[in-house]
Amino acid sequence: MDPLSLLGPNDCNLKVLEKNFTGKLITRGTEMFLEGEKTELEKIESVVAEMIITVNQKGFVDENDVKSLLNFSRTETSIHHQNGEDMPVILYTHKGAVVPRTNGQKKYFEAVTKNEIVFAIGPAGTGKTYQAVACAVSALKEGLVEKIVITRPAVEAGERLGFLPGDLKEKVDPYLTPLYDALGDMLTHEKRKIYLEKRIIEIAPLAYMRGRTLHNSFMILDEAQNATNTQMKMFLTRLGVTSRAIITGDITQSDLPNNEISGLIDAQNKLKSIKGISFVEFDSSDVVRHKLVRQIIEAYENGNKKENK
Repeated sequence: MDPLSLLGPNDCNLKVLEKNFTGKLITRGTEMFLEGEKTELEKIESVVAEMIITVNQKGFVDENDVKSLLNFSRTETSIHHQNGEDMPVILYTHKGAVVPRTNGQKKYFEAVTKNEIVFAIGPAGTGKTYQAVACAVSALKEGLVEKIVITRPAVEAGERLGFLPGDLKEKVDPYLTPLYDALGDMLTHEKRKIYLEKRIIEIAPLAYMRGRTLHNSFMILDEAQNATNTQMKMFLTRLGVTSRAIITGDITQSDLPNNEISGLIDAQNKLKSIKGISFVEFDSSDVVRHKLVRQIIEAYENGNKKENK
């Protein structure tokens, strides 16, 4: 690994670490030497390990990444170690290992391994979609499923979809970009292209799931808060033999008309008691984006509580 990609220009990432620890950090070439108290050294090692994973995943790590990783270590939601235990690896990719980064993400992964259907509900930045795609690709690579189908409602397009220029793919791709981005981290460009061309992996708007039964497949419904009751029921009843599904969404971010009840909220009320279906709920402590995202979510949550009093 290029030391520059880890330490940053002019060792800016190293300087962020030094400001947050009393111990000494010395770099010589590709080696880093640490001096200090045991408990503090363990925290430094944990943060540096996460910095390396971040570099492997996106090619670099910047000061904001380092500050976020330090923030997680302080809140005791240690990324790789919880109560002295290593976090499980969901998937090994060409960019590094994908692992749960919070306790909530770990519970999410455990729920997926034990249930046929998992609902992941929570705010933006908690890794709901990213981890769902990682679980699906892992199942495909291990031969547990033969196909991955990823879908989301194209609510913004509405009835105007037919008036947009281009073929079907060109019409809906803008609404599916986040899913392609996640796949890009899980698979090489060549492998992803082959899977998409052979329809081993399908990415499509929710409306095009009607009338299908998917056997031995891993199904993902993303942005499910924008699915109607009818659409949610339609998606869940596509589940075929030896198939499994993950449904992700944020019930505070629905784009449905005011008089339309979200299918995600309805499912949460109706399906909780069914064996084989698990609901995992995230909060701001599970946010793994920029630290400001967590603060923004908390500000809105606190504001809503005051308004409801």
